[in-house]
Amino acid sequence: MKTKAAVLYEAGKPFELLELDLDGPGPGEVLIKYTAAGLCHSDLHLTDGDLVPRFPIVGGHEGAGVIEDVGPGVTKVKPGDHVVCSFIPNCGVCRYCSTGRQSLCDMGATILEGTFPDGSTRFHAGGQDFGAMCMIGTFAERATISQHSVVKVDDWLPLETAVLVGCGVPTGWGSAVYAGGVRAGDSVVVYGIGGIGINSIQGAAHAGARHVVAVDPVEFKRETALEFGATHAFATAEEAHAKIEELTWGQMADQALVTVGIVDEDVVSAAFNAVGKGGTVVVTGLANPEKLTVHVSGALLTLFGKTIKGTLFGSANPQYDILRLLRMYDAGQLKLDELVTKRYTLDQVNEGYQDLRDGKNIRGVIMHSTD
Repeated sequence: MKTKAAVLYEAGKPFELLELDLDGPGPGEVLIKYTAAGLCHSDLHLTDGDLVPRFPIVGGHEGAGVIEDVGPGVTKVKPGDHVVCSFIPNCGVCRYCSTGRQSLCDMGATILEGTFPDGSTRFHAGGQDFGAMCMIGTFAERATISQHSVVKVDDWLPLETAVLVGCGVPTGWGSAVYAGGVRAGDSVVVYGIGGIGINSIQGAAHAGARHVVAVDPVEFKRETALEFGATHAFATAEEAHAKIEELTWGQMADQALVTVGIVDEDVVSAAFNAVGKGGTVVVTGLANPEKLTVHVSGALLTLFGKTIKGTLFGSANPQYDILRLLRMYDAGQLKLDELVTKRYTLDQVNEGYQDLRDGKNIRGVIMHSTD
């Protein structure tokens, strides 16, 4: 069949809209018709060259839609089911899945390459194979993906809202609640209030943090952070540091969450200095893997018993936490609708990412054609 998709041919170039040939589902695969796709910063890492996939590649790794067909051996879903995609596939049987760490599933080894684990692809055009971002390529109207990349969700929930729990919401929420271990009474500082940072704010507030300090140079994002549970918001790390010191009588923060779009040495150092004895720095944001972005005093790390840790998907488990978060939303306990600043068509994907670069959006969402 044919499908329209937004494709990247190389770093430094905008997305191009093409009509691609799409293979039907093979064993263990499903055909999904996407309803919506989130505009997440991770796709900008591809366009900016911070992460280098196998080009050409269909963009998008936050998606929700309806299953149209299934291949042999598929047991998780059936045609007509509403699903949210997990950008980390989860097989359920590897060492990591079987020990409750689905975000580290061995199937995820090829997500940046954009291929299935065996190196194959399902998108083609003009004799050329096209990869799919995180094996799902949500900037296509339809895609053939692994059943391990979907989570069945309640069909009364709006998919254009549910799409947000495919990446940004659980990654941010989990950065605070799981990776950070935020508890009632803690003091937390969050650096970078985008789609992940704003949900780190939500997670920390819901976990009962006494102080939640947001740091972002964009006034609109600071104001939004206060609406989502932040107690204080500052434009610079220096201002935040002084306030944390005042609020905690010099004890400093319990957790510092680094959720900026591009992590660098300065923000990691600021986070390390902002936590007190026994404090935890969680690095969620990404940068070019070849760049060394963590440079701190080993002596202080030891003497003050601090922890620096990385987290993928907020250390959440997709099969459990995607449903959990959506049911919290359904119960009025989690803000999702308020996260969406603007909706776009697939033709407007580059406009959407420019708005993200310009600090205009907390979260943009692409609405696919209903034809």
